[in-house]
Amino acid sequence: MIPIVLALGTLFSCQHNISIESPKISKGMIKVAIFYPNGEGKTFDMDYYSNKHMPMAAGLFGDSLMAISIDKGIANGTPDLPVQYLAIGYFYFENMSSFESSMGAHSETLRADVPNYTNIRPEIQISEVITAE
Repeated sequence: MIPIVLALGTLFSCQHNISIESPKISKGMIKVAIFYPNGEGKTFDMDYYSNKHMPMAAGLFGDSLMAISIDKGIANGTPDLPVQYLAIGYFYFENMSSFESSMGAHSETLRADVPNYTNIRPEIQISEVITAE
């Protein structure tokens, strides 16, 4: 079962998009957000994540994946506090069934790659897109 968490507080981030051919994000899509919380002793290799892990995931998900993006945490909403999340990855699927079939078929492969870029246990939230521009 995938743990679901809510992101609390303000997070300012710098977004890095991985280009894949996809339609515009639209209302009703399923958005999967993977949060990597900051903390003492936690490490995260953004280069590996953005250049190897996420492109691998995009390749595994194939046509069911509509869009992908990555945020790199750079500041907290409260001055002088460390960033709450080191990174957040996003996958967009047309509907819940396309997400479930894609993730179910490839979750073990993706999970096995996590130690290659972080020692953080990711937190996952699955949402429905309500508004999109």
